Formats: sequence, structure tokens, C-alpha cells
Amino acid sequence: MTYCVGLLVKAGLVFMSDTRTNSGVDNISVYRKMFSWTRPGERMLTLMAAGNLATTQAVISRLDERAKLPEDRNPSLLQAPTMFQAAGLVGETLKEVVRAQKVEGEPLASMFNATLILGGQIRGSAPRLFLIYPEGNFIEATVDTPFLQIGEAKYGRPILVRAHRPDMTLQEAAKLLMVSFDSTLKANLSVGMPLDVQIYETDSFTAGAERRIETGDAYFNTISRSWGTSLNAAFSALPDPDFP
Repeated sequence: MTYCVGLLVKAGLVFMSDTRTNSGVDNISVYRKMFSWTRPGERMLTLMAAGNLATTQAVISRLDERAKLPEDRNPSLLQAPTMFQAAGLVGETLKEVVRAQKVEGEPLASMFNATLILGGQIRGSAPRLFLIYPEGNFIEATVDTPFLQIGEAKYGRPILVRAHRPDMTLQEAAKLLMVSFDSTLKANLSVGMPLDVQIYETDSFTAGAERRIETGDAYFNTISRSWGTSLNAAFSALPDPDFP
């Protein structure tokens, strides 16, 4: 399985993904799930993938190949005039790949599904964030739902709902995602280290800070320990129920 999150704040976007893929407890591998396309000064787009590995790799390869073609050839992420159209392009590419890999029978067909998160900014509009489904359709993050998750979303969602603020700094947003991932790592073995983090600052139109968090990372371990200690202290401070 996997866990990926894109978070939208006024200051920009923060992306975070794990790298674990598995088909059973004895078959675990590490694959990068976060990919970016940049035209400095004009656009920056980041894609995160969850689902069938063959499907997601094929989607990334097709998007990469199209981005290298002359501009008068097939449309690409480096040519889409808006983020909405870029999301539509990714959705069509995903739908093509899923359709090409499907075999007879719906149960087997569902094995090739994948979901994607696309976020970024193209000059002329604000940063935007989209969740793209295997059918090629998509939804967009909004003021009411400013983050999007794929994979094992349930364990890391509560802290995002409770702690997100639109005016968070990008550093605070990255810290929030680390707490979300810490909760997920402790609850589900199908999500694993290392983790990839990328920060995009509004109107920078270039890739921001990127970091890979390996097992034993000092800062992530500090976040994990401090969060656990704070939770225990907050729980102990709660009043006991007044049961008869």
C-alpha cells in the first residue's frame, strides 16, 4: 500500500509520500512515488501516485516522454495552459494506461487501478491541487478541504482536520504532514520509510526544498517522540468521566 498527502496553504504547497510497495509481508520494495516537472519562472507541477506499480510507472513514463516532444506534437504538462487542463491531461493518461492493461473480467481489471495527486502552479493563476481517479475524472482541493490524500489515508487524517490553518507557514505545514505520517507509520505496516517531502512556495515557479527522510532521521524521530509525549500529557490532563 502507500500514503501520500498534498496540503494547500496560502504560502504554497507541501507534498509528502512514502516509498513502500508490497505484495505480501515477504515481498517489500522501495520505489519513489513523487515526480516533478518544472519550467523555471513559468510553472512547477508535482505528481504523487498510489496503486498498481505497473500502472503508475507507465503513467509517469508517458508523461515524461510527452514532455520531451516538440511543442507542436502531443500536449504535455509543460504546455498545458492551466492546472485544470494539466489535471485533465493526467487523468486521460491514467485512463489510457488502465484501459490498456485491463483484461477480461471486472475483478482482474480493478487490480490495475491507481489514484494520483497533482499539484502546482502555472503562471497566471494560484497554486492548485487535484485528486485524480482511475476513470480519469478528478476533484480539486478547496478552502473547506485544503488537503488531499491517497492510499492509507484514515490514520493520518484526524491531525490534518484538526490542525490545518490556511495561514500556516510552509515549515509548519511540513511539520503537520510529518505528524500525519508518524501516526500512519505506527498504525499500518504497509506504509514505510523512507519518506519524500517537497515544498513549493507560491509564485516561485520552481521546485522548492526537497528532502528524503530515512529511517533514523533525527528530526523526524524528535517529532515522533515529542508528539507521543504531548498526546499522553494531553490525555492525562483530560477530566475523568463522572460515571456512577
